[in-house]
Amino acid sequence: MQGRRQTGGQPTHGEAGGVKVKLLGLLLLTALLAAYVTLSPIEDPSLKGPEPSEPMTTAPAPVQGEQRVYWGDLHIHTSLSSDAFTMGVRAVPDDVYRFAKGATIEHGAGYPVTIARPLDFAAVTDHAEYLGQAKLSGLDVPTTRQRLADLLSNENRLTITQAWWEIMSLIRENGFKLDLEGVDPEINKSAWEEIVAAAEQHYEPGVFTTFPGWEWSADAGDVGTHLHRNVIYGGDDLPEIPFSSIDGPTPPDLWVFLRSERAKGRRVMAIPHNPNLSEGLAYRITGSSGERITELSPADRSILEPISEILQIKGSSDTHPLLSSLDEFADFEIAGTVPGREMTLTSVKGAYARDALRGGISMAHSEGFNPLKFGVIGSSDSHNATSPSDEKGYTGKLPMMDGSAGLRTGAAGLGLDKMTPARKWGSGGLAAVWAPENTREALFDAMQRRETFATSGPRITVSLFGGWGFPDGADEAPDVHTVGRSYGVPMGGDLPVAPEVGLAPEFIAVAQRDPLGANLDRIQMIKGWVDADGTSHEAIFDLAWSDDRDIDPGTGKPLSVGSTVDPKTATYTNEIGAPQLSAQWRDPDFDPRQEAFYYLRVLEIPTPRWSTYDALQLGMEPMEPVAIQERAISSAIWYQP
Repeated sequence: MQGRRQTGGQPTHGEAGGVKVKLLGLLLLTALLAAYVTLSPIEDPSLKGPEPSEPMTTAPAPVQGEQRVYWGDLHIHTSLSSDAFTMGVRAVPDDVYRFAKGATIEHGAGYPVTIARPLDFAAVTDHAEYLGQAKLSGLDVPTTRQRLADLLSNENRLTITQAWWEIMSLIRENGFKLDLEGVDPEINKSAWEEIVAAAEQHYEPGVFTTFPGWEWSADAGDVGTHLHRNVIYGGDDLPEIPFSSIDGPTPPDLWVFLRSERAKGRRVMAIPHNPNLSEGLAYRITGSSGERITELSPADRSILEPISEILQIKGSSDTHPLLSSLDEFADFEIAGTVPGREMTLTSVKGAYARDALRGGISMAHSEGFNPLKFGVIGSSDSHNATSPSDEKGYTGKLPMMDGSAGLRTGAAGLGLDKMTPARKWGSGGLAAVWAPENTREALFDAMQRRETFATSGPRITVSLFGGWGFPDGADEAPDVHTVGRSYGVPMGGDLPVAPEVGLAPEFIAVAQRDPLGANLDRIQMIKGWVDADGTSHEAIFDLAWSDDRDIDPGTGKPLSVGSTVDPKTATYTNEIGAPQLSAQWRDPDFDPRQEAFYYLRVLEIPTPRWSTYDALQLGMEPMEPVAIQERAISSAIWYQP
């Protein structure tokens, strides 16, 4: 089915966050848990892993002109990260790349895992803070006294819960330092050398690309408040040791380091992630009175941080219902802030990408430059050397916390699902990059120019071009990219000066479903703009939708696509939706005096959520929501008067 319509219309890094647990509190809680849990084993059948499926070969990537879309994950942790190691992970950087290329590795909980489809590129981004220290220093924690798989399989509920709280107490009290004496530079260097060696060993230009890097994990002085960045290098000229938030605890400190690296000729960038957990600080560039905060809005911020990770396990960072109250699809995998804290307009403003893009064009209006001109990607943030973005094959983020269906749903009887945000987490995301070839140089260049898009996991292909006039029917041209680049600019670009007064910008939007996934519901254009007094606004236009659905007279929007999801069997069908949608659209409300940006959101038809597949495996009723509408989100195209 083909669908096409147009309308005008100091560092603390505990992954679970939460209130600090003192020893006395831990003892009291253990006593309460003893009354709650039994001394019997947890009997979790999902510790054997998801039902194995036939690994799928990667479907041929769409090729347009000289460009092709490549799929990857730029955010994967191993046992060299303190939190991953204490939670039972023993996989190493070599395992990440073997897994990404299709090999089977062992999950931290002891069962085998294989990616459904190999990736085109990947990066190991272990936490730079105390890098390798927990693994290589002989740390004494429950998962070093006993293998996690044996702990979960053989011990009783109380013993497992006590082990979990012992580990979480260390993380919440001390961050990645745990109970280590300090940083051993030789261990840090050895761990970094292992990361670099694995990247070099597995790099196959033209076939599979690796990126050396790490995660810089700072906070804002409060447990769970993230200001994290992944530092990615696009070449083999690297520093001797990673720069961590111990070396520089604020984003401006990191930017100073990045500038010094670039001055040495090194190709490097930082990728912010989980702004949704930043309590409104990730994209903050102005003070309470609207004045520009100079150190947070340098002119080169958009160069140093050209893309942001907005879809991953710890939630979506596109937008929030409190920020986009008229957006019916804004409530997607909202993981919230720190567990136990209420989400308010104050805590979400400055924590989501769409709001940040609006802040950027507002500053362009008032200051003449935009420090928040960034593209978007998805990635997983897996701490188990995997990329678990497939809903059906989801295996969690941190093995001891959510490494089985029983642990993350509560069916194991431990009660940990009540004490962690695992139920709220998504299955991850993927980074999509349009580039001429699969090499570090080509992919890094594409990321630097923001020719990227994010998906929540499916391999939905998205093309977006903007210009001042395309040939009629350009969105249905056999080679859309040739036409798009000949007459306009791709996602991530800036509209050129209009050739004549009175023109409104025109856009080509094309989306293709994941060839092994669900049909598409619709393509939407998200527009942000600034009026004369500097106030920003947003609007959503439905460009194309499937099934020739009518417009709801009350809302002016297409009627719902419906759902074929059967929660009892965790299945859906492609009886609704369309395999491809396209549109050629001109902005009907364009004002040439107003700064603006435009980006696409492509929605799938509803499909089962990971928790619904888990419920089927465990023989229990699925939790809500039973279905989700997975999506792809493009980088924007900007207009500057």
